[in-house]
Amino acid sequence: MKPTKYYISPLLIAFLIFLSNFLNTQLFGSEIVNFVVWFILSLFVFATGWFTNNTLGWVHGGKIVFAVIVAMAILSAVLVSFFSDYFLTESLLFENIILYSLRNIMLGSMAFFGMSLSEVITQQRGIENLKNQENKSLIKEDQANSAFIKNEAKIIAEKIVSEANKIAAEIISKK
Repeated sequence: MKPTKYYISPLLIAFLIFLSNFLNTQLFGSEIVNFVVWFILSLFVFATGWFTNNTLGWVHGGKIVFAVIVAMAILSAVLVSFFSDYFLTESLLFENIILYSLRNIMLGSMAFFGMSLSEVITQQRGIENLKNQENKSLIKEDQANSAFIKNEAKIIAEKIVSEANKIAAEIISKK
C-alpha cells in the first residue's frame, strides 16, 4: 500500500476545485474580496500542484491531475444540472455548465502550472549539478595536464643544465 501522501494531493486538488463551485461568480466585481478569495484559492491549487509533482512526479502526477480536472468538470456539470436553482446566475443552464467547467479547468491549470514550475526548477538544479561535475572533471584534467607540462619542462631544463655543465667542463678542460 502506498503512503497517504500520494493520495493527499489529488484529493486536495479535487476538494479545492469542488469548493470553487460554491464561490461567487463575480470575480472582478466591485468588491476586492472576491478577487482575493479566487487568488488565494488559485495559490492553494498551485501549491498542491507543486506538491503533486514532488510526490508523484511529472508524468504520473500530470495524468492524475488531468483525471481530477475532468472528473470535477463532469461533477460540476451534474451539480449545475440537478441543482440549477442554486447555481443559476440569470443565465441559461448550458451557459452555467460551461462557466463552471471553465472555472474548474482554470483551477486545474493552476495545478499544472505549479507542477511545471516545480519540474523546471528541479531540472535546472540537475543541470547545474551536471555543469558543476563537468567543471570539476575539467579542472582535474587541467591539473593533470599542468602537472605533465611541469614535469616535461623540468626534464627539459635538467637536460639543458646537464648539457651546459658538459660544455662548461669541456671548456675548462681545454684551458
